[in-house]
Amino acid sequence: MSSPLIVLASVGKTYGTGEGATTVLKDIDLTINEGEFIGIVGPSGSGKSTLMHIIGFLDAPSIGTYTFCGQNTSGLLPDDFAKIRAQDIAFVFQAFHLLPRLTVTENVMLPLLYHPTIKKQERETKALAAIESVGLTPRKDFAANKLSGGQKQRTAIARALVTSPKVIFADEPTGNLDSASGKAVLEIFRGLHKQGKTVIIVTHDPGVAAMCDRVISLRDGAIISDERKRT
Repeated sequence: MSSPLIVLASVGKTYGTGEGATTVLKDIDLTINEGEFIGIVGPSGSGKSTLMHIIGFLDAPSIGTYTFCGQNTSGLLPDDFAKIRAQDIAFVFQAFHLLPRLTVTENVMLPLLYHPTIKKQERETKALAAIESVGLTPRKDFAANKLSGGQKQRTAIARALVTSPKVIFADEPTGNLDSASGKAVLEIFRGLHKQGKTVIIVTHDPGVAAMCDRVISLRDGAIISDERKRT
């Protein structure tokens, strides 16, 4: 049996010092295996986004240990974190974060400009394959500002897929979409999970969480439940 993809042990996060310090996460123990489909839920201020940022190498824990792919990350250098973010981690955000005047293909290719192993001549081929996987080939030459909300989010998912990451994080991915587009986006994530991808969705929406196979609930910076869907 392979080792866990992600292991957090007694992880905490505090911002500031002294009397002005604010503890956002406390005593987080969490193990995530490759191929899981996880929802992280909780009210505003519960710490769910901070937890995602730590797991996604956008922030570092104040205390505790984070082991990724069997390696303790506490001794890694900034260049090591940049390499992990370029190759192994991808994000899909509520606000899409597309460059409006670039085409779908150009937006999807952006992560490849900084990728340490994917060659220049491979970029467009990989981008077009990612675009096809989310059903946007007919829109590949459209500027991002000419797309609907659902098409923009599918472009963002293709951009996340183009580097073949180990983990895809989605932060409120349906928050700016109508119900039909939101459902279509969630079906894409479900399909990625069935292909073996590790998908972690941060959401406040119970309907989104219900699509996941495992739901981790936070409140006041602590995990209050961790439930797996019965099969």
